[in-house]
Amino acid sequence: MMPGTRNIQGIGMTSARTRDRLVKRLKQSGIRQPEIIERIRNVPRHLFVDEALSSRAYEDNALPIGQGQTISQPFVVALMTQALLEKDGDLLPLTKVLEIGTGCGYQTAVLAPFVKQLFSIERVAPLLRETKQRLAELGIGNIRFRHDDGFRGWPGQAPFDGIIVTAAPVKVPEKLLEQLGPGGRLVLPVGPVGGEQILYRITRTTNGFEHEKLSAVSFVPMLEGREKGAGQ
Repeated sequence: MMPGTRNIQGIGMTSARTRDRLVKRLKQSGIRQPEIIERIRNVPRHLFVDEALSSRAYEDNALPIGQGQTISQPFVVALMTQALLEKDGDLLPLTKVLEIGTGCGYQTAVLAPFVKQLFSIERVAPLLRETKQRLAELGIGNIRFRHDDGFRGWPGQAPFDGIIVTAAPVKVPEKLLEQLGPGGRLVLPVGPVGGEQILYRITRTTNGFEHEKLSAVSFVPMLEGREKGAGQ
């Protein structure tokens, strides 16, 4: 269901009070940047899940969104956003960022105000159609979308200041590393489903790539190819 037919502010368990409890947990868990915390508070997460799950939207948990995909835990979204943007305690001004795995658009919505241009790739066509409409109705307009295989990246728009990946490959895709500009950062989970997955920040330096382990995480697998979905 799209934003135009649901209450953006939320009621009951989707209200401002429940959002305040969520951001309090984020602060306690190590999210330092107040702009990111406020963005998490203000994005209406209940609009990114099925209406039947609205009452759980501001829990700090991942939730199913259909098509075998999930909306990420708010803490993980905040952590990945912070890892991409933060340097020496400040937020970097990023011009071009690539997102692999648009999904329901929640990570997209959180990240969009912090970058000039956001390029987002989704392999599942029905998800992408719904998400484009949802983000347009929320007035988020600095995004270009593509239905494609995320392993390919978006070479026609490279290099990127940052790349964020919302599904876990078993190993870091080389094509994404190649599409990072100087000083660019790749934030992604790596590891098998059901096994150990680690969230990394990989920075392109003059000497190659610097890898930082950020946190243990659990993501759906990053799959090759693209799906058109039923009826296409």
